[in-house]
Amino acid sequence: MRDKLYIDGKWIAASGGTFDVVNPATAELIHKAPAGTAADVDKAVRAARRAFDHDGWPALSGAQRAQYLRAIAAGIRARQTELARMEVADNGKPLPEADWDIGDAAGCFDFYAGLAEQLDENPHEAVLLPDDRFVSKVVREPVGVAGAIIPWNYPLLMAAWKVAPALAAGCTMVLKPSELTPLTALELGAIADAAGLPPGVLNIVTGLGPQAGQALIDHAGVDKLAFTGSVPTGSKVMAAAARDIKRISLELGGKSPFIVFDDADIEKAVEWIMFGIFWNQGQVCSATSRVLVQEGVYEPLLARLVEEAAKITIGNGLEEGILLGPLVSEGQQAKVLAAIDAARAAGATVAYGGDRPQGLAAGFFVEPTVLVNPPLESAAWREEIFGPVVCVRSFSTEAEAVERANDSRFGLAAAVMSADDERAERVAAAMRAGIVWINCSQPTFTEAPWGGYKQSGIGRELGRWGLENYLETKQITRYASQDPWGWYIRN
Repeated sequence: MRDKLYIDGKWIAASGGTFDVVNPATAELIHKAPAGTAADVDKAVRAARRAFDHDGWPALSGAQRAQYLRAIAAGIRARQTELARMEVADNGKPLPEADWDIGDAAGCFDFYAGLAEQLDENPHEAVLLPDDRFVSKVVREPVGVAGAIIPWNYPLLMAAWKVAPALAAGCTMVLKPSELTPLTALELGAIADAAGLPPGVLNIVTGLGPQAGQALIDHAGVDKLAFTGSVPTGSKVMAAAARDIKRISLELGGKSPFIVFDDADIEKAVEWIMFGIFWNQGQVCSATSRVLVQEGVYEPLLARLVEEAAKITIGNGLEEGILLGPLVSEGQQAKVLAAIDAARAAGATVAYGGDRPQGLAAGFFVEPTVLVNPPLESAAWREEIFGPVVCVRSFSTEAEAVERANDSRFGLAAAVMSADDERAERVAAAMRAGIVWINCSQPTFTEAPWGGYKQSGIGRELGRWGLENYLETKQITRYASQDPWGWYIRN
């Protein structure tokens, strides 16, 4: 595990000393990570600025940048097992989930390598003008230096979602990972270095939010900010960006609904409900944590959900067969347990779970929890809990289900389950959310856009939309006629 920051192609000691990294399954100290400060962020931004402005990174062809991206992808795959185990120790998720994430991170770099090459194929777009004396074209150019702040729920994957498109576009970057899960981000620096990435193109500064994170969003040398995390922090990022009119993309919270109609297969519905809320311990911004079940199947579906939730194996993610690991930190565990207690007090029934699991005294574990009939105005129904807690209510009509699903300040994702394809498509169209799943929940593909409506964020990641986050649009218009313009000077 690394104890230095990666800045300008070198490993340097952090000026703020170190901070503790704790294994959430055991509550044991596993590492002391470098604590970057504003001084370190300034070094990183200056390096990124030089690499962009003077050293020629944006002047490389897309194919040349693609070679670096593919080398990084290969470097991740070569260390996939090691990196997955590191994420389990850092984040707590079960090993099969971590292994899936690391593979997806490598795939993300490969995908954006392909899009970088496509930039060479279409270097400009002709614009038809009404005056044939002029010729106009549009070119896409990199935004500049990007500052990225990523969360702790998918440490390396969230880094890939930002680093890969930024580098593909020709931007340089300063990456600030969560202080709860800094380990694999530092390893990404080592992998990029081994791939021969030029100095300053990617810089990684670990540290605490008030010191390193705030310094990055405030730095005048940053042209674009990309943030994934909570709504309150996203609001601060947006306010800081407004001072310098920085470009921003925000992927924030959610309280995503899952509508199950009475013609749905109950077994399939229960499987997808569980995948939608218990994957990664429910620490997923798009988790379908509000489940609306039509009255005709409500009782049998709820019974099966409780029965299957009780079978989930809980424990250290490195142990075989574990399907639910610990929450990422003691603070997150306390927050989730407090939210469950508040839901009880507000009138919700705990149909299953609701506490620390027996036999796991160490670590930050919470049982898979099923809350029934939380009041519509309660925090449990309306606010993101970010843990393995699902809220279930019944509904009567399609119109009622859509109205309740959309009655939220969030709009990241939604899901609908029905055997009636026309109804499923109709409901999907009515959902005010950036991602809608039909007869499933949570599948995520690098090729498709990711982002939300309302307070769930601004902009889209992944697919070609993710690349566009890091590109500016420039018009170049030329006067092509041999005739004089003749406005002021007339022959």
